[in-house]
Amino acid sequence: MTIAPHAGTRAAQVPTQSTYQNRVADYWNAEENPVNLELGRLDDLYHHHYGLGEADRAVLEEPDPVRRRERITAELHRLEHTQAELLAARLGPLVPEDRVFDAGCGRGGGSVVAHLRYGCQADGVTISEKQAEFANAQARKRGIDDRVRYHHRNMLDTGLASGAYAASWNNESTMYVELDLLFAEHARLLRRGGRYVVITGCYNDTYGRASREVSLINAHYICDIHPRSAYFRALARNRLVPVHVEDLTEAAMPYWELRKEADHLVTGIEETFLTAYRNGSFQYLLIAADRV
Repeated sequence: MTIAPHAGTRAAQVPTQSTYQNRVADYWNAEENPVNLELGRLDDLYHHHYGLGEADRAVLEEPDPVRRRERITAELHRLEHTQAELLAARLGPLVPEDRVFDAGCGRGGGSVVAHLRYGCQADGVTISEKQAEFANAQARKRGIDDRVRYHHRNMLDTGLASGAYAASWNNESTMYVELDLLFAEHARLLRRGGRYVVITGCYNDTYGRASREVSLINAHYICDIHPRSAYFRALARNRLVPVHVEDLTEAAMPYWELRKEADHLVTGIEETFLTAYRNGSFQYLLIAADRV
């Protein structure tokens, strides 16, 4: 499906990608991980991030194996949806006339959450053609495809209209790109006073260089986790001024503790995340910044 561009939007092109970005696109075009798909099937909200908050560990005590699997899946999805709602809450106040931009939108859950919360229009961008097609099909299924659109484009050069967006965000996708290039594009898209929000894992500069655990996470996801300080330097260079910073590390751990008990969803990286969080080499942050 071809989405018609908005007024003031440059003509959409096939994303210009580096060799590395082509590898990332290939990875997500081929990805069929149950930890993404099984959770999303519960309510057709497909997220590509982790979860926050206290987990109901009573689900692990369910004696029936089929029911246990269902309850664990539902609880993990509740935690990831809590994260999506936390991010969306930091975008506002927004009104239905506003437009928002979801950078690295995956299969589109975050854009739907923002639309349902505020009634606003949303544009999601993903480097994966398969993800964009899937997300647009979900928007049509919900009957919101006139308000929520997904584009197969590079989030560093979207072709979307300058200054058209009241808010924008990245939810666990910044580790795939250079921060200065990314934040320059957000600053271009946002109107003056617009809000940018990022939730991301980053390595802790005070710990020293990236730890062994961070290197393992990079290898697992074909990404390059940035140091914490790099976010604040790049934001400042691109007219994005932090107004709220929240350390979500403790809130992120229950999700991983529960997921490592989910035999049908484990990927082998769970204990690495927990070790990195516990030894202090890795942090999970939310940063909200205003475009000046």
